[in-house]
Amino acid sequence: MTTFGCQMNAHDSERIKGVLEELGLGEAPSRDAADVIVFNTCTIREKPDQRLAAHLAQARALKDRDPERVIAVGGCYAEAQREQLFAKYPFVDVAFGPGSIRHLADWVGSGGLGQPASGLRVSRGRFAAFDQFAGDLPARREQPFQAWVQVSMGCNSKCSYCIVPAVRGREQSRRPDEILAEVTRLAKDGVREVTLLGQNVNSWGRDLAPQTTMEFGGLLRAVDAVNGIERVRFTSPHPKDFREEVIHAMAECRSVCEHAHLPAQSGSSAVLKRMRRTYSRERYVRLAERMRSEIPDLALTTDLIVGFPGESDDDFAQTLSLVEEVGFDGAFTFVFSPRVGTEAASLPKPVAEEVKAERIERLIDVVQAVARKRNAERVGRAEEVLVEGPSRNDPSIRRGRTRRNTTVNFSGAAAAGELVQVAIEDSTSTTLRGTQQALAIA
Repeated sequence: MTTFGCQMNAHDSERIKGVLEELGLGEAPSRDAADVIVFNTCTIREKPDQRLAAHLAQARALKDRDPERVIAVGGCYAEAQREQLFAKYPFVDVAFGPGSIRHLADWVGSGGLGQPASGLRVSRGRFAAFDQFAGDLPARREQPFQAWVQVSMGCNSKCSYCIVPAVRGREQSRRPDEILAEVTRLAKDGVREVTLLGQNVNSWGRDLAPQTTMEFGGLLRAVDAVNGIERVRFTSPHPKDFREEVIHAMAECRSVCEHAHLPAQSGSSAVLKRMRRTYSRERYVRLAERMRSEIPDLALTTDLIVGFPGESDDDFAQTLSLVEEVGFDGAFTFVFSPRVGTEAASLPKPVAEEVKAERIERLIDVVQAVARKRNAERVGRAEEVLVEGPSRNDPSIRRGRTRRNTTVNFSGAAAAGELVQVAIEDSTSTTLRGTQQALAIA
């Protein structure tokens, strides 16, 4: 299985794997050995589409050698291309959008969940509308001590560059009792860290009124109260919906981590207006300042787009200055690519590709310089680290994350899933390095 895109797709992929395992289909050691090849796709930007086309070409070659092999395409690209997908890729057997995962067992296998496959039976070309959340579906998590928890699906915002509302629909909040029941089950199963997921996670609950008066700050407090959960994260919030109660919950709840991913997208109020982000640069900066003043030791990360239609040299300079003024601990940086079906695809004054390339390099340099300075301030401190396993580059070194969501590589003997104290001795723009202190955290 190959996954593209965001954390929501990572969560969906865990459910897809769980559904397929319920059919008796274990994960193959390689694509060549697989009976079913699944691509869970993203279509937010052009690059994932191009990567998918290359992967599908390889899968087609495998299917030519073994016509019984099943190729399935799920996720946002499948939803966006539902009318053209099979015409463009006739060798694809099954396509399903983000809201159709629970039906996958009906289309691949022998009759649905709980009915192990005795040979594959494929119902080709099915889609289904979103009907209910996938929290009760089986899942195979990448780490036994960490879990994604979906709290909402879809988005009601109308950002001019974004295809998400078209492929994931309008916002639908999951009921709080269902969320808390899932978190409680996960805690009993040994999960120590949960990440609450939604396209606009901090507007959760508003579509449930009058059924519930709880909003996202109250949900954070309720999850914080679940015994056994040591860390609570959430992503992604929208600046326009970051209300005082959420800030207070972050400041006051023991398990809610001191990190917020707060997508800015641009530092220019003029560009933000064309993006339909509904906040100005000044409003964003005031929010960041208020969060940092109320939440001790808060880390802020962000998303930034360069080359949006009409972005002038001055607009871009304002994005660079925003990075320095806010002092982001990290940023995901993107070159604007128009998506069919969005307002931004037809906006005038496109930015030349060579200008975009030059701007993204300059932006990355500034982001890294600010992040390097922020991380250097951690040297000499002790950080609580949730161990995730060995370092990717050196198996003798352990790897984990701080509460502020910074990767730490350290010397020590802690097992994955342990909480340990690490003395920070060095840093880069993206990581910390150190040595495990004597006692683990119970």
